[in-house]
Amino acid sequence: MHDAYEPVPILEKLPLQIDCLAAWEDWLLVGTKPGHLLLYRIKKDAGTNRFEVTLEKSNKNFSKKIQQLFVVSQYKILVSLLENNIHVHDLLTFQQITVVPKAKGATLFSCDLQSGSGEAKLRMCVAVKKKLQLFFWKDREFHELQGDLGVPDIPKSMAWCENSICVGFKRDYYLIRMDGRGSIKELFPTGKQLEPLVAPLADGKVAVGQDDLTVVLNEEGVCTQKCALNWTDIPITMEHQPPYIIAVLPRYVEIRTFEPRLLVQSVELQRPRFITSAGPNVVYVASNHFVWRLVSVSIASQIRQLLQDKQFELALQLAKMKDDSDGDKKQQIHHIQNLYAFNLFCQKRFDDSMQVFAKLGTDPTHVIGLYPDLLPSDYRKQLHYPNPLPSMSGAELEKAHLALIDYLTQKRSHLVKQLNDSDPSTPSPLMEGTPTIKSRKKLLQIIDTTLLKCYLHTNVALVSPLLRLENNHCHIEESEYVLKKAHKYSELIILYEKKGLHQKALQVLLDQSTKANSPLKGHERTVQYLQRLGMENLGMIFEFSPWVLKICPEDGLKIFTEDLTEVETLPRDKVLRFLREGFRELAAPYLEHIIHVWEETRPEFHNVLIQLYLERVQGLMKQYLNSLPEDADSERFVRPSWGVATDRRSGGTGAGVTFTFDKGQFKKKIPDPDSPQDVKQACPIFIVHVS
Repeated sequence: MHDAYEPVPILEKLPLQIDCLAAWEDWLLVGTKPGHLLLYRIKKDAGTNRFEVTLEKSNKNFSKKIQQLFVVSQYKILVSLLENNIHVHDLLTFQQITVVPKAKGATLFSCDLQSGSGEAKLRMCVAVKKKLQLFFWKDREFHELQGDLGVPDIPKSMAWCENSICVGFKRDYYLIRMDGRGSIKELFPTGKQLEPLVAPLADGKVAVGQDDLTVVLNEEGVCTQKCALNWTDIPITMEHQPPYIIAVLPRYVEIRTFEPRLLVQSVELQRPRFITSAGPNVVYVASNHFVWRLVSVSIASQIRQLLQDKQFELALQLAKMKDDSDGDKKQQIHHIQNLYAFNLFCQKRFDDSMQVFAKLGTDPTHVIGLYPDLLPSDYRKQLHYPNPLPSMSGAELEKAHLALIDYLTQKRSHLVKQLNDSDPSTPSPLMEGTPTIKSRKKLLQIIDTTLLKCYLHTNVALVSPLLRLENNHCHIEESEYVLKKAHKYSELIILYEKKGLHQKALQVLLDQSTKANSPLKGHERTVQYLQRLGMENLGMIFEFSPWVLKICPEDGLKIFTEDLTEVETLPRDKVLRFLREGFRELAAPYLEHIIHVWEETRPEFHNVLIQLYLERVQGLMKQYLNSLPEDADSERFVRPSWGVATDRRSGGTGAGVTFTFDKGQFKKKIPDPDSPQDVKQACPIFIVHVS
């Protein structure tokens, strides 16, 4: 609780019993039981809570019975219920302007002043027995607004609620709609209290009492608050002074707020009965013979007390009401919002805290700093907070991380859109004097790296999608460290690849290829990685493909023959040279692929393939001859020899074969061989063994 108001006596021991009050600006009207109307001028002394009270006018013959008063300062009129009829007087002279003849027998009235755009409009509802009469003010007269509305009982309390009227009867509350038909909606019982209570609120809604509870209803009769206000006694009457609702109870005045639902202050007064307002922060309370003014404590003082009590929501409402310059007001509101969000975090209301932070321009690194082990220690030491941070572990820490992920994802999206903007706006500190990050790229780097760490704590499946983002800004060394620590080598490969660190990625693949429990065991990921590198990384392909080519030549060859653009566009002469120098047995299959599948037409590749075939057959024949028995009959065997013959017609060279027998020899010429297939057709008996 804190002091929102200070009660100051205005009238003491008035000899006449007070029956009703009304006020406007510096004026207070008091209606007494004998029918006297007293007009007081209330002037506040500058800098103090003292008042100069002057009785400006006393009308002893105003009426025999003053039941209700209502001031409409915009029209300079006083509407009153006198001797069960509605009268209108001039507010300055108290001369009677008009009487509403139709309202004879009235027991209650309620006025509604609509002061939106344009001229103010005054409506009035009058209760006459079991009927409601509706009027509007024009040309110094009240005119009928629509026909009378029948109601179930005699109204005891009522108030306008936008285009409805909420009426309290002896046992029940009803809502009557101003829809031309007078639709009636039964609400709920009045409770055990002797008199029902309906009070208008500043936002057009109504507060409705049920014993010691008060609910807020809109024009549809729907409750707009999650919980009712619970007073310490049954209210007699009440007044709305945002953000406070002030209720007169039998022994004191109680001040509360709707949101947050707080008891703010209890003011002990001697048997208070009436309350009225002359505008914002001008409230009068009266008993039968005393009148007090509730003087508002300065908003600055209230805010200081509320911040000490950690009542940030109410402090925020008051800060928005201050008359400070826009810059100072905005700065204080922002400061309170940060304190509020921080306090929610300390209460471990992580989602609520992050939702408040998300609406602020607070430096995201200051929010990340609320968590352990997410920022580099040297930077984290520069951050300061209002109070010690809560300790978190286990499921609680995971819940906190999930809330942070939602916050950072939202901030990241906002920053990415602003990345190329020239707007110089920078984030503000959570606590004044704490350094902030001005570079958007730096902020994105910290956010993405933090998201990576949070995903490792909560949902590892989200790590890879984050790293694959084209605009991922993860800090390389920090991300590398946490991924290695978590043994997430597959994700580490994605990080390296996206950052162009191919040598590091390939080295990790090589290191992990022989580890039994590694997800990167084997050579498949290396093959896939090398296939995507392209001609600009040819040297790296030649550096890291040999170990695959040695242990699995067939899969290794796919590094150079897969049907991918990056593979097909590799310089074929350099690939062929690489294979012939280190992996000669794969040169022929490579040439066969580029010729037959990729339809390579350059003759140098065709000639090399034929030469490779020649070498293969020669090798096979050598093995064959070496396998013959030394004493075998030579006449029964063909002893072929290979050579190169000149093609006289074309002047080129072609492959030829000579078969040697004991009775002579002959030479078979292969004319213009264009492909290995020509060689196979010319020498099928030998070539058939060549793979």
